[in-house]
Amino acid sequence: MRKPWSAADSVPAEHRLQATLSWPHLMALGVGAIVGTGILTLIGVGAAKAGPAVILAFLIAGAICACAALAYAEMATMMPAAGGAYTYAYIIIGEWAAWFVGWSLILEYSLVVSAVAVGWSGYAAPLLQDGLGVPMQWMQGPELGGLINLPAIFIILVVIALLLIGTKESASVNALLVVVKLAALLVFIVVVLPLFKAEHFQPFMPFGFIKTMGADGVERGVMASAAIIFFAFYGFDAIATAAEETRNPDRDLAIGIVGSMLICVAIYIAVAVAALGALDFHRFADSPEPLALILRELGRPNAARWLAASAVIALPTVVLAFFYGQSRIFFAMARDGLLPRGLAKVSRRGMPVRTKLFTAVIVSTIAGVFPLADIAALANAGTLLAFITVSVCMLLLRHRQPEMVRKFSAPFAWVTGPMAIVGCLYLFISLPSTTQLYFLVWNLIGVAVYYVYGSRQTAKTG
Repeated sequence: MRKPWSAADSVPAEHRLQATLSWPHLMALGVGAIVGTGILTLIGVGAAKAGPAVILAFLIAGAICACAALAYAEMATMMPAAGGAYTYAYIIIGEWAAWFVGWSLILEYSLVVSAVAVGWSGYAAPLLQDGLGVPMQWMQGPELGGLINLPAIFIILVVIALLLIGTKESASVNALLVVVKLAALLVFIVVVLPLFKAEHFQPFMPFGFIKTMGADGVERGVMASAAIIFFAFYGFDAIATAAEETRNPDRDLAIGIVGSMLICVAIYIAVAVAALGALDFHRFADSPEPLALILRELGRPNAARWLAASAVIALPTVVLAFFYGQSRIFFAMARDGLLPRGLAKVSRRGMPVRTKLFTAVIVSTIAGVFPLADIAALANAGTLLAFITVSVCMLLLRHRQPEMVRKFSAPFAWVTGPMAIVGCLYLFISLPSTTQLYFLVWNLIGVAVYYVYGSRQTAKTG
């Protein structure tokens, strides 16, 4: 069963979101979501898997995401409703596909928020230990010998409080913090670029291109790195979930999605080249704060403290963007009856307060206990499915209704669409085997939930 398309103004008032966002808000939301843990933290994880060829991993992941971003921009301007990929799947493919996309997006957004909170904690913990004497065991999860990651839980609670103030207000604060974050990355490049050494790029590809299992049981290679680095690029899909709250979706959604993606690809490549040229990758591989570590190793402690402080201040923009997107996915699924409809009720100010609070409980629990690399890999699995689905939806609609008016038309759709699909499938294959298994288990749980609750509820409402 496919869901008929209906505009937002046809939705009952108690389930309707207020349109308060313009393209600068969306651009800041996208850049805030994309530039974060991926470059500030995961560059170390990616380098450990690919060496200097992590730059190639950035380019591959960025190219695949760019193709998916074009599909998102076309679909979002045609169907400006909350829910993003979930909503497109429901309208174009059907309820069963929509459920799996929505279920995967719940996993993606929950894990992204948790992963970024853990990454934020990696920068905040040294500052808290040195400045306030907070014991490290209260700032690390069990995988690092600690008890619970309290800073990660704390930042999630701060962001939920900000979001509860209001959508426009939180978007404005987000825009200011994005400026702080970009300034910190610019300082990093300016400080380390004069110390660039070409020999740090030799050998360029020490672990090969395709995913291979090392003697230590760790999967390495450029594609293994790209499958993790992929985490660094998505975030523009959070803009699609804001479609219903955009004042001029026909114009602003495409600007926000495509514009933020192009800006972030340029930033990532510049930072990665500067980092790898300044220091041998072995010295910052797998570090929870690789850029700050590089500055300290180069004898720039003040710049390192500035970067760490900026990350502590600005990384919450990523938490905010994905927390926002997660609550909108919950909201859309609840409004359709696939989840309890009570979660779709909005406050007097037009905000889905219940979904935000429900999401806060889930993500803070994950962030307090699980390690960053495992969270990021599993989050990527859900995102890859969503990107594939949106690209398929774009191509299906092009085939079924080629005459339909498209406010933004993805260029070379029959090339970029298949590239996004094939690229995402290859990245999924390149994920760790355990991640693929966990993703399968998550979706088996989803099958059970759908047939026990979701399908029955939508059948009742017709």
